[in-house]
Amino acid sequence: MKKPPRRRPTPLFEVRHSPIHGYGVFAARRIRKGTTIIEYLGDRVSHAQADARYEDKDPNDNHTFLFTVDAKTVIDAGVDGNEARYINHGCDPNCESTTLNKRIFIEAIRTIQPGEELSYDYQIQRDSDDPPNVDEVYACRCGAKNCRGSMLEAPKKPRKPARRAPKRAVAKKKDQGRKRAARRGGVAERARRRGR
Repeated sequence: MKKPPRRRPTPLFEVRHSPIHGYGVFAARRIRKGTTIIEYLGDRVSHAQADARYEDKDPNDNHTFLFTVDAKTVIDAGVDGNEARYINHGCDPNCESTTLNKRIFIEAIRTIQPGEELSYDYQIQRDSDDPPNVDEVYACRCGAKNCRGSMLEAPKKPRKPARRAPKRAVAKKKDQGRKRAARRGGVAERARRRGR
């Protein structure tokens, strides 16, 4: 008896032109929240090697396939990379990058419907030597309602110092409360002894 031929499962995604930027990755079928979609692959190099590879790059060109793994390693998906390099930035993403054993994976953070473009927040780090037009160079085109206008990490807001009550006042209030309770207890105790 012959076995029926196995149907090939529909792939999770496809790469095609994106309204956000260049190519993009789109869901070919429903992708459930928590699904690991793809590993970000490419040539694993040091930060110094990555800098040397792209030192002649136009400073106004934001196109990059570099992904920082840790303080020592960068993945250059421009060399031996896969489809993960085409996942665009989004300020209201449906994916996130996760690191496991120094490997980068793209995972769905909500259910993604067929035809929807995959995106994750690049959170490109700001450096002290960034050019003055860095926000223009890395301008975001995602079109989300909450778009912050940049693929760079959000600028850090100065923290306001916490307001605290002086310790003496707090301790004094606690002591006053104890004294009142002791006085009340003392009066009640005397009244009970007297038979009231």
